[in-house]
Amino acid sequence: MRRNVPPLNPLRVFEAAARHTHFTRAADELGITQAAVSRQISVLEKWLGVPLFERRHTELRLTQAGTRYLQSLRQAFDIIDESTTSILSEPVQGKVTLCSFATFAHFWLMPRLTRFRQRHPDIQVDFLTSVASIEFRRDQADLIITHGIAKPEGVIAQKIFSDVLVPVCSPQFLEKNAPLSDPADLRKLTLLHSRYRSNDWGEWFASLGIEFDSRPGLMFPGSTLAYQAAKEGIGIAMGQYRILEAEIASGTLVTPFDHRLERATGYYLLHSKHALHDQNIAAFRNWIMEEAVQ
Repeated sequence: MRRNVPPLNPLRVFEAAARHTHFTRAADELGITQAAVSRQISVLEKWLGVPLFERRHTELRLTQAGTRYLQSLRQAFDIIDESTTSILSEPVQGKVTLCSFATFAHFWLMPRLTRFRQRHPDIQVDFLTSVASIEFRRDQADLIITHGIAKPEGVIAQKIFSDVLVPVCSPQFLEKNAPLSDPADLRKLTLLHSRYRSNDWGEWFASLGIEFDSRPGLMFPGSTLAYQAAKEGIGIAMGQYRILEAEIASGTLVTPFDHRLERATGYYLLHSKHALHDQNIAAFRNWIMEEAVQ
């Protein structure tokens, strides 16, 4: 049986405009222009053959037909929303997509991943990486590891660990430039910087009351390359202690001075509320949090 249903896009636009009783606010919500909202409403009114709004100068009111139609559409959209949420809450069998900073994934996550694979061999993990700021998008990843302070709106955030700064270099570099008797001596060496963490050196020196002229040294597009340069003996980098714990423990990187600066920022694991009902996502999320406290 053919359904007596108007074009769906005008229905969506009408529901937003009727809810706000304002075309401009509806346009802002839908990401379209006010003129586009007006056109879609005209299409729907023409299709129905009745006016849905009374337009009086700057005031916008629903007609009786518009009020009745809005009530029905709200129920229909609520049903669609519930059904969509239910489908999104169903786990994709054996697959989790994680988006993370490249440095976090390379130095912290990869050395530990074998333990997750041993515990959950049937869960496939797909990785997306970035060197820039990451914002949560449900269509981008199931879980996102990001860096910051505040909890994003509408997202569940769990703190993995704080951001702790300590200088790191190769043992060979330290031996070549010995003796280093005072942290201020580091200013004479080749300092390695990450473009996205360009204030790390300045903040670490400031925490010791040492003036720092921010001379550039060597600048890298991300921390991964800066840390690799440190391992190669090119210079000394300001390291993120929790991320580099394995490198420091193995002696691949050493800390010429053990003064650690714990910042207010930290690494957070983000996920949407639907992820609470996904067993695969929950397994990976719980594993990361367990690893963080070891």
